[in-house]
Amino acid sequence: MRRHQRLIQGIQWVVVLFYFGLLVVPAMMPLPDQDAHILTNLRLFAQFLFWGIWWPFVMLSTMLLGRVWCGVFCPEGSLTELASRHGLGRAIPRWMRWGGWPFVAFVGTTVYGQLVSVYEYPQAALLVLGGSTVAAVAVGLVYGKGSRVWCRYLCPANGVFGLLAKIAPVHFGVDEARWLQQMGQSTERRHAVNCAPLINIGHMQSASSCHACGRCAGENDAVALALRSPAHEILNTRPAAANTGEAITLIVGVIGIATAAFTWSASPRFVWFKTTVAEWLIDHDWMVLLQDNAPWWLLTHYPQAQDIFTWLDGLCILAWILGGGAALGLVVWAGIWLAARLLNNPALPWQKLALGLVPIGGAGVFLGLSMLTLGHLKAEGVDLTWVPAVRAVLLCAGAGFSAYLLARLCLTRRTLRSVAACLLAWLTLALVVGVWAQILFVR
Repeated sequence: MRRHQRLIQGIQWVVVLFYFGLLVVPAMMPLPDQDAHILTNLRLFAQFLFWGIWWPFVMLSTMLLGRVWCGVFCPEGSLTELASRHGLGRAIPRWMRWGGWPFVAFVGTTVYGQLVSVYEYPQAALLVLGGSTVAAVAVGLVYGKGSRVWCRYLCPANGVFGLLAKIAPVHFGVDEARWLQQMGQSTERRHAVNCAPLINIGHMQSASSCHACGRCAGENDAVALALRSPAHEILNTRPAAANTGEAITLIVGVIGIATAAFTWSASPRFVWFKTTVAEWLIDHDWMVLLQDNAPWWLLTHYPQAQDIFTWLDGLCILAWILGGGAALGLVVWAGIWLAARLLNNPALPWQKLALGLVPIGGAGVFLGLSMLTLGHLKAEGVDLTWVPAVRAVLLCAGAGFSAYLLARLCLTRRTLRSVAACLLAWLTLALVVGVWAQILFVR
C-alpha cells in the first residue's frame, strides 16, 4: 500500500466521480413510475447502492478490516485532504478538538436524515451527504496542511467507525519499543510520515483513529499490517484510554438513537403515539401542528409522491428518536455503570466495560441498515424466506461476542462481586438483544 499510493489515489478519484454521479444526477430526475425497477431507473439504482449496499457494507468492512474505507475509498476524506493541501493551513482551534463532536454530529445527522427522508429521496440525500461534503472541503481549505482535520474531529461517522474498528481482526500494529529504539539509533534526518488523520504513529495502540491507508507501513521497521484477535483491543484498553465520549456514542448514539431511527417508520407504537397526540390536538382545536406547509429541506414534503410530513409528524419523530433512543441508552448506561460500581475495580471503569457492547452495537447498525436493502429487494420480488435465519445468526453472533467480552472484562477475579457484575452486564446486553429481537421477529 505504501509503494502504490498513486494507485490508491486513482481509486479514490474514481470513487469521488462515482459518488457525485449517484448523488447529483438522481436528484434532477423525476419520480420513478410504479413499474420502475432498480436496474431500469437511476433514482432507484442510486437509492439501492447508497443505502442498500454502500452504507451497510461499509459498516461491515470496518468491523472486519478496520477503517480501510476511510483511508482508501471515502470521497469526503479524499476531497478534504486535497483541499487542505491548497488551503490556509491554519491551526486547529480548541473548540474543534472537543471530544463530543463525534456524538453530536452522528446524532444530528441521523435525526435530520429521518426528518427529510434521506433514504427515500435523492434531493434529501444530496442535501445531507452533499452538505457534509461541502463542510469537509471547507474545513480542509481553512485548517490543517495536507491532512484530514474533518475526518479526525467532525465527520458524522467518525465515532461509529472508531468504535467498530476496535474489533477488526486486521490492523496496522505498532511496536512502540522498536519505534523508539530505531529513532534513538538513527543519526540521519528522517522525513515525517504524512498521517492524514493526525495520529502520533509511534504511540498508536488503537485502530480507532487509524485510516488504514498504509502510508506508514514499515516506518522505523515498527509498523506492520497484522492479524489480531477481535477481542484484543477492547480487553487490553488502558483505563485512561477508555474515554466517556466513545462510551456515550456507543450507548446513547449507536445502541439508543440509531435503533430508534431505524424502526420508527414501521412501528405500530409510533402510529399509536402520533394518533393519540393528533386526537388530543383536534379535541382542543389546536390545528397549527396538523398543517403540512414545512419546506422539503426541513420536513419531508413531496406532494407528487403523496408523502408529506405535518409539523406534528416532525415533532413526533423527534420525540420518538431522541426520547425513546435516549431512554434506551440511559437504561443500558445504568446497567453498565452499576456493574462497574459493583466491581469497584480501578482498572475497569464503566467506560471500558461499555466497550464490551461494541459487537452488539455493530450488529444492530448492520441489521438496521440492511432493513433498507431488504426493502428494495422485496419491492423487486426477490425471495426473502432466508432472511429470518440470517438475521438470527447475525444477532446471536453479535450478542455472543459481547457476552464473551463482558465476561472477560468482569471475571478477572473470580469473586461473588465479579460474578454479580457480570450477570448484571449480561442482563443489560439481554435488553439490547431483546429490543432487536422484537424489531426483527415480532412486529
